[in-house]
Amino acid sequence: MKGKIVIIYGLVAVVSVGLLIFFMRVANAVPESELPPAKDVGAAKVETFFPIEENFEMVRQDGEKVSIEDLRGKVTVLTEFFAVCPHCAVRNGSELRELVKLYGDDADFRLVCISVDPETDGLEELKAYGEVLGAKPEQWWFASGGETAATHRYLEEVLRFFKIRERKDPLDIQSNGRYAHDLGLLLIDRDLNVVGKWPLADARSEEGRSRDPQLYERLKEDLHQHIEKQLDHERAQ
Repeated sequence: MKGKIVIIYGLVAVVSVGLLIFFMRVANAVPESELPPAKDVGAAKVETFFPIEENFEMVRQDGEKVSIEDLRGKVTVLTEFFAVCPHCAVRNGSELRELVKLYGDDADFRLVCISVDPETDGLEELKAYGEVLGAKPEQWWFASGGETAATHRYLEEVLRFFKIRERKDPLDIQSNGRYAHDLGLLLIDRDLNVVGKWPLADARSEEGRSRDPQLYERLKEDLHQHIEKQLDHERAQ
């Protein structure tokens, strides 16, 4: 059984790296992908305004110790991920790379991806993942909290992402990775308030497009407008 699990993770890793490389070459493409059932497709975005009242310490891909508190004073888009998740590879290679292209020159902009599988995503995995995407560690974090239960509690209870579910079916793991998790993008303002969540991956899915073919573009434009508003806010003062 252990050998089968190793093979499954190897296959998923190969697929994930392949997807990342594909999106490095075709940065403007937004392909279809099969996702878990869409939970918040249909609204312009999910209104989730609330303050982040608890810090969380992590290690990012360059080995630097960082925390949520380090994001104070920055405008941050924060997501969940894990290194062999094929759906993360699609999202990170398209939507997140586009955000870096648009806002990466602004010293106040940050992208943060927190692993939902921190006991598997060690420093070596995080570094390799970031390198494939060309992520500058100080600008685009791939980070691990080091302990699974504490990480899941923080993501679910403090940042209010949907509950993370561990898959059990080997075929499901092979196709989708170990965890089913929220693919939404949180936008965090300079005072560490979550100002909204944008479910771009759900809107891009086959189910999302069948419900509303224009939702994805509307959501993306709305997110970009909110990022620009937050980045411009302090400059206007």
